[in-house]
Amino acid sequence: MILLIGSGYVGSRFCAHLEQAGIPYKVYPREDLDYTGLAELTNHLKEQRPEFLINCAGYTGKPNVDACELHKSECVFGNVVLPGIIRTACERAGVPWGHISSGCIYNGAKPDGSGFKETDLPNFSFRQNNCSFYSGTKALGEEVLADAPQCYIWRLRIPFNEVDSARNYISKVMRYERLLDARNSLSQLEEFVRAAVACWVKRVPFGVYNMTNPGSITTREITEMIKKSGICWKEFNFFADEAEFMRLAAKTPRSNCVLDVTKREKAGITMTEVHDAVAIALRNWKSA
Repeated sequence: MILLIGSGYVGSRFCAHLEQAGIPYKVYPREDLDYTGLAELTNHLKEQRPEFLINCAGYTGKPNVDACELHKSECVFGNVVLPGIIRTACERAGVPWGHISSGCIYNGAKPDGSGFKETDLPNFSFRQNNCSFYSGTKALGEEVLADAPQCYIWRLRIPFNEVDSARNYISKVMRYERLLDARNSLSQLEEFVRAAVACWVKRVPFGVYNMTNPGSITTREITEMIKKSGICWKEFNFFADEAEFMRLAAKTPRSNCVLDVTKREKAGITMTEVHDAVAIALRNWKSA
């Protein structure tokens, strides 16, 4: 049995996948199990003896990461303290587990244009003093788990799928009045979930994995694909550059980055090339 903590945008997709795959699981909202309490969580794990635990809980900020600048204590607890509590509880109970992290701890790409690997130190964090508060806490969260045994760290990056939603990146692109053109790695949500669960099912080595679709894509490429798909005919307007975006539309810097997925692919965990994944989502577009 797999124990799932958190049932939000990402957690709900884990529920759907585990249900479809016929993998027994239990999901615990905080009102049913105070997983923020070390003693309670540890005792529960020792009593239930789950085969594996997946942590989908965290603090992202709504409608975007700007909100984290106003709720810093909640952001620190959800992204730094809570992973440490879950780590300690899992280690005391002998339960292997997986944690959803973020690729937003990086910015840009390597000088040769290639993506950041799992072994590359974050360059968008509190240690560089150049990041959003959200990205800073996600980088700290990985530091808390850096030497954790029997733990997967799965880096999600700008999730999207074919269902119109306020959390869906494609929906966001269509709704924003103006856009910043940037190159990014993305994660198709259902593929991310399948890949994460496959890590445990296939017993690939524990550690950090960049869980994004191969390749990278620009905002302008996505808008052109949206227009060609026929689901939205608006004229997309762009900021002149990042400086104008920061001056007019954002309270905190944004991560725009490319991640390398060689490690995941060598482990036998595959995902669709990003342009193809976006095209599939647009072809199957539907309301929530």
